[in-house]
Amino acid sequence: MSITPLMPVYPRCGVRPVKGEHCHLIDEDGTRYLDFASGIAVNLLGHSHPGLIGAIQKQAETLMHVSNLYGSPQGEELAQRLVDKTFADTVFFTNSGAEAVEAGIKTARAYHQHADGDSNRTELITFSNAFHGRTMATISASNQTKMHTGFHPMLEGFKYAEFDDLDSAKVLMSDKTAGFLVEPIQGEGGIRPASDAFIQGLRDLCDEHDLMLVFDEVQCGVARTGKLYAYEHYGVAPDIMASAKGIGGGFPLGACLATEKAARGMTFGTHGSTYGGNPLAMAAGNAVMEAVANDEFLASVNEKSDRIRARLEQFIGNYPELFDFVRGKGLMLGIRMKVESRPFFVHLRDNHDLLTVAAGDQTLRLLPPLVIGDAEIDEFFEKLSAGAASFEAPESA
Repeated sequence: MSITPLMPVYPRCGVRPVKGEHCHLIDEDGTRYLDFASGIAVNLLGHSHPGLIGAIQKQAETLMHVSNLYGSPQGEELAQRLVDKTFADTVFFTNSGAEAVEAGIKTARAYHQHADGDSNRTELITFSNAFHGRTMATISASNQTKMHTGFHPMLEGFKYAEFDDLDSAKVLMSDKTAGFLVEPIQGEGGIRPASDAFIQGLRDLCDEHDLMLVFDEVQCGVARTGKLYAYEHYGVAPDIMASAKGIGGGFPLGACLATEKAARGMTFGTHGSTYGGNPLAMAAGNAVMEAVANDEFLASVNEKSDRIRARLEQFIGNYPELFDFVRGKGLMLGIRMKVESRPFFVHLRDNHDLLTVAAGDQTLRLLPPLVIGDAEIDEFFEKLSAGAASFEAPESA
């Protein structure tokens, strides 16, 4: 038998972490890696945050799981925190980002299939190079052929427009349109923030035609961009929003947030989850919110972002053959490269013990824990500089 016990859907590298300390991962052979990947924007409090660890330990000692048939004091507490800090009136908890997006899709469609809606409106307009997850609905919501291969037929109900192109979205609108599903800042697509005009234009179209604006903030949410959620940068609130990754600080957790109006179709029996909102996940989520949902923490993210970005802008000028420009918000930063980013990302990992993330559009993603300090920032630039100086780009075929 040649197949591995872990189904071989990931091209796993040789790094094998067994321990985390603050902003470093430690391999089973003792190698220390500076973690500017954070589990792809998950470990926002690093790997040994006492508040998060303590909350999980305390909850594990008392109650880990009960059915959602019962009341949930822990879930009510976290939902209330999110409602108080966002546009939303109500929250559904999931185990992952893909499930949160799925709940958002269902909520948007249920809004129109409510007794007061237009049941013909079943299509969501989504955008090029988006990444919404790996379930059948969420890959169907993406226009990326590489995600579709082997899984046809795709689910109906999605139309693809060009990202950050309002006219492209308008052309696709019809009497079947239920709303728009968009990442305000694309992550996998290359750390590409949407323009203010594009986001405002989508909001205006939704208001004019009674459509749902659904934001996928799975990667860009939860203080990652220097705001609790990225929509705040635009001064535009969605009707529905998917959140995950950082919301649990490393514990599997997602959430679908909605206004009361948007959630009118989500009534008894319309949706559910066995593990969603379990007490252990809620303890993690409450600990994360306790740490990040305040002005002081968010100001620190922005201050670190400004310093890193200024140094990056100066640094990339030393290697004009490698680097193009820097983009992103907060500590969700991308360096667009003039060559494919993946070989450089591998070089930094394998030769300089620096973990980053490759992304689309020849972009190197920098997603450090939000708790990084001066020492980690200095270490990052030392490793990045050494990596750039020693890198030889593969010759184009």
